[in-house]
Amino acid sequence: MGFAGMEDRLAIENEMPWEERDLPKTLYHMLAGTAHKYPQGKAISYQLLSGPKDKAETLTWSELLGLTCQAANLFRSLGIHETDVVACVLPNCNETLLTILGGAIAGIVNPINPLLEPEQIAAILRETNAKVVVTLKPFPKTDVAQKVAEAVRHAPHVNTVLEVDLNRYLTPPKSWLVPLMRPKIEGKAMIAHADYFDFTAELRKQPNKLTFDDGGKDRVAFYFHTGGTTGMPKVAQHKYSGAIYNGWVGHRLLFTEEDNMMCPLPLFHVFACHVVVMAALASGAHVVFPTPAGYRGDGVFDNFWKLIERWKITFIITVPTAISAKMQRPVDADISTVKTAFSGSAPLPVELFRRFEETTGVNVVEGYGLTEATCLVSCNPPEGEKKIGSIGIPFPYSDVRIIKGTPEGPKDCATDEIGEICVSTPGVYAGNTYTEAEKNVDLYYDEKYLRTGDLGRIDADGYVWITGRAKDLIIRGGHNIDPAEIEEALLGHEDVAFAGAIGQPDPYSGEVPCAYVELVEGATVTEAALMDYCKIHVHERAARPKFVGILDELPKTAVGKVFKPELRKMAITRVYNAALEAANVQARVEGVVDDKTRGLVAQLRRNGADDEDVAHVLGNFTNAWEWEE
Repeated sequence: MGFAGMEDRLAIENEMPWEERDLPKTLYHMLAGTAHKYPQGKAISYQLLSGPKDKAETLTWSELLGLTCQAANLFRSLGIHETDVVACVLPNCNETLLTILGGAIAGIVNPINPLLEPEQIAAILRETNAKVVVTLKPFPKTDVAQKVAEAVRHAPHVNTVLEVDLNRYLTPPKSWLVPLMRPKIEGKAMIAHADYFDFTAELRKQPNKLTFDDGGKDRVAFYFHTGGTTGMPKVAQHKYSGAIYNGWVGHRLLFTEEDNMMCPLPLFHVFACHVVVMAALASGAHVVFPTPAGYRGDGVFDNFWKLIERWKITFIITVPTAISAKMQRPVDADISTVKTAFSGSAPLPVELFRRFEETTGVNVVEGYGLTEATCLVSCNPPEGEKKIGSIGIPFPYSDVRIIKGTPEGPKDCATDEIGEICVSTPGVYAGNTYTEAEKNVDLYYDEKYLRTGDLGRIDADGYVWITGRAKDLIIRGGHNIDPAEIEEALLGHEDVAFAGAIGQPDPYSGEVPCAYVELVEGATVTEAALMDYCKIHVHERAARPKFVGILDELPKTAVGKVFKPELRKMAITRVYNAALEAANVQARVEGVVDDKTRGLVAQLRRNGADDEDVAHVLGNFTNAWEWEE
C-alpha cells in the first residue's frame, strides 16, 4: 500500500493497533534481522573527501552487524550497562554510526554536536553522567579533540575516552602528512579521571557476536540534546520503540532494500539518526554519508550532483538551506535515479520548492518532526496531493491535535483555527520527555499530547500547517506578533534566501519587530530597500520591522534552522550600544550570555562609565545587564 492521503493513513491504522504489530523489540533485533535478510547488501558508505572519485568505505549489512556487536561488547567491557551513558562527540564517519548503534545496544548513547563549545559539551556530559566518551583523535583543521579534552576535565563521571583517527580514510601522500600536522592537546595528561584509548584498536579486541543478552525489551536507549532555536539545549530521552517506529514508517511508506539514500546531515541529530538510519535498518536500504561535515563539508555542494550519479541515489535527504545552495549550482550529472527529496527541519519557502522541482525534476516531500517526539510526525504524501507550505498529514499512528488554552482549560481548535500543535505518537515518551523532571512539567495535555511549542492549524483535508513558534511570538506592548508574517514577506523578495524575525528590546513597548536576512548569491539589495519592501508587504502595521539587517550568513543549527538566540544577542548588542552612545555613556556591550534564571544578559565593558549612568540608560529595557568579568 502506498501513502497518498488520509484514506491510506487510516487504512494502515485499521489493519491493527500499533501494539499488535510484529516488530522487533530492540535495536539489536532490528539490525540482526536485516543483516540476516541481506547479508551482502550495502548498508552504509562514507567518504572523507567529497570528490566523485575519492576513496570511500562501504560496509555490508553483515559487516555492520559484526562491527556493531564489537562496539557494544567494548562498551560493556568498559562498565556500560543499560542505564549507563556513552557520549558520542564526533562528526560523521563509520565509527560514529558504530558508536551510536553499539552504545544504544550496550546502554544509552548520547550523540553530542561537536560544534558546541567546551562548556556546553561539559554541561551535557554532567547532565547525563556519561562514563565513556568517543571522540576524534587530534586532526588537522578541526578542534573537536581539543574541545572535548577541555569538556572532560569538567565532567567527573567520564572515566574513558576512545579516540577515532580519521587518517585511515585518507590515501598517500595525504595520510603521510597528517601525523606531522596533528595538533597537540595541552593539558590532556592532567585529566586524571579519564583514560585515553584508540577506538579501532580496542574494537578489534572484541568478538563480532554479542557477548551479552540485550534484554529483549523496550527501554530508554538514546539521549539527544535539542538543537534549540529558542534557548539552551535540553536532553530528550528516546526508547527503542520510538526509534523502531521511525524505522517502520520509513520502510512502510518510502524505502526498500533497493534504495540508495544520500544523507549529508549530522548523525548527532534525530533527522539523520532516526529518520534515515532507522529506516535503513528496517528496510535494508543503503545510506551514503559524504564528508565529516555533511552539507558543510568542503566541495559537497559543488560535487553534489556527481555524487548522486556515483552512488545511483534514489532518495536525497535535505533541508531548505541545502536546497537553496544546490539551486545556485548547475545540475551537471545524471540524476535520473533520484525519485524523491525528503526535506525537513524547517519550512520550505514556496518559491524554492517550485524552483527545485522544475530544475531537477525531483519530487519533494516536506516532512515534520521534532527531537522530543523521537522525530517523525507528518509529511506531505509521497504519492498524493502536496500542499506546498504545509507539513502534510500525520503518519499512521501519529495523532496531531491543535489545542488552545482558555480560562476553562485547554480546548481543541476548530478547522483552520490557530493553536499549539500537540502530538501523541509511538515516539513520544509521555511524562518523561526530558532527563530533567522539572522540564516535563506542563509539557503535555491530557498527560499524553506533547506540546511542541509550534503554532499551527489543521485544514479541512487534514493537512497540518505551521504558522509560527509559540515561544517566538513578538510581544509589542501586549500585542502578539507572529514572526512568520515578517519572514514570509521578506522571503517573497527575489534577493532574499533566508530570513529570521525576532523582537528587539524597546524602552517603550518592551520589544518591537526586527529582522535579519541572508541574500542569494550575487544580490545587491540594501537594508533600506528591504525596509521599504516590508512597508508594502507586511500588512499589519505593528508587525513592520523597525530594523532589517543583512548578514553574510544567518546563524543556523546543524540541520538548517535559523538560530534565533544568536539573532537576539545581536539585537540586544546593537540596541543597547546605540542607546549608550546616544546618552554619551562610554560603556559598551561586549557580549550577551544565556543565563538559566535571567534569560539573555548583556555583559558590558566599563570604559570609565559608572553604574548609575548605565542603569539610567539600560534600566528602560527588560533584558538584564552586568559588568564583564
